[in-house]
Amino acid sequence: MNEPQTTAPPRSFASSFIHRLFNWRMFRRALIGLVGLVTLLALLVTEENWRGKRDWENYKSEREAKGERFDLSAFTPKPVPPEQNFFATPFLAPLLDYEIVNGEARWRDSNGVAHAKSLGLVGGALVGDLEHGDLKAAQKYFRSNTNFPTRPQPQDAADDVLFALQKFEPILTELRAASERPAAVFSIHPERDMAARMEMFMVIRSMAQTALLHALASLQAGNSSNALTDVRFMFRLGEALRGEPLLMSHMFRIAILNLALQPVRRGLAEHRWSAAQLQELQGLLLSGDLLGDYGRMMRGERAFSNELMGQYIAGNFASMGGQNPGFKFLGWFEPRGLFYQNQIAINRLHEQISLRVADAAAHRVYPERCRTNAMLEVLGRSTPYNIFGRLLFPALQKAVSHYFRTESFFDQNVLACALERHRLAHGNYPETLAALAPQFIGKIPHDIIGGEPLHYRRTDDGKFLLYSIGWNEKDDGGTVAAKQQGRDDV
Repeated sequence: MNEPQTTAPPRSFASSFIHRLFNWRMFRRALIGLVGLVTLLALLVTEENWRGKRDWENYKSEREAKGERFDLSAFTPKPVPPEQNFFATPFLAPLLDYEIVNGEARWRDSNGVAHAKSLGLVGGALVGDLEHGDLKAAQKYFRSNTNFPTRPQPQDAADDVLFALQKFEPILTELRAASERPAAVFSIHPERDMAARMEMFMVIRSMAQTALLHALASLQAGNSSNALTDVRFMFRLGEALRGEPLLMSHMFRIAILNLALQPVRRGLAEHRWSAAQLQELQGLLLSGDLLGDYGRMMRGERAFSNELMGQYIAGNFASMGGQNPGFKFLGWFEPRGLFYQNQIAINRLHEQISLRVADAAAHRVYPERCRTNAMLEVLGRSTPYNIFGRLLFPALQKAVSHYFRTESFFDQNVLACALERHRLAHGNYPETLAALAPQFIGKIPHDIIGGEPLHYRRTDDGKFLLYSIGWNEKDDGGTVAAKQQGRDDV
């Protein structure tokens, strides 16, 4: 007898859809579509990369034809013999002896590096108190620290500080002599050794902080001659970084020069400097031509940015993101053409903003050229082509304003020295700055912001107030500058 035939139950919609989806014919069509999509994307990326590279090369060649340089080697100091190199003095030499391993610096003489960093145990902890000439905190620090020599009983704060700093006298003697060498060259590859460079500059800053402490203690102890020696040394430390091509290096430089201004101001406020010393201080202040150095520094920074972008485009992800997996992911998948376009955007920011902020010949600075709206005019709306420029600009704004604020401080201190010389010669400060020339100053500097004369007036207590309108381009009556920079007692 025949068995009854059974019919398969009808497939559900989901089952039918899955069956069709994994049908070989459908799979082959999907595969062909995917290959086509990948091919299209590859063609788009190839076109984007070609167009970005073409645009960058055209931009670069047009500017180079006008005399601009974009290669970092054009701004990097040349090697010099060790005997001519301040950084090659025995105390600092271990910081030059390193190798780069996986993007990080490894020093061969770790003990020598630790010895070079020993000065940092002093200055960094005390700088805030030193701004106002307070040596009591320094005295307490040394007397509670067994690493420094102390007398059995506390003495005057200045005397105790100078006694404790005798520990560093052999080092400072070596460094003062070495600072007179004609060159200071760290390396000729700033793009490879940022960490090592940072360590050297931090040691240089620590040396300046220790010299500042010694200068203020010497002034308080009545030895302005020794204080002037320290000030000379601090200026030499700042000038040692003058040939550096990077903005970061010059931020260290102006930090050191601002430290050097503290004993200058303190000596002016307390009438510690002689007429001859004041004249020498004016010369030191005038030699630090920050406005004149600005263009080369910013072009070096631009070249450094191009070097990093070039390395990143070539696949050296460590140049910008180190071992950060996010940067590696971005580097693997983002079209190189986008980086070329961002490179153009960064260079346009330098060309149309940072390099136009200052006019060294006119001794002028134009803050309005570095405002956020100026960036928006250059870059336009936010796109993947200018994202790096937008990330860079706020830090660039801050660094530029800080740089030129220091230039303004220099001008004011040059005039303050001339005013003190006038007081020593005539018994009082003049009614106007015009009375200082030509006997006490060759040319009276104007305000680098706005181009008008610096604001000056004698005060009822026999002192004076001298100030610039500042980066905000507003006349605040000198209140802010006096509070932040300690000029209310000058």
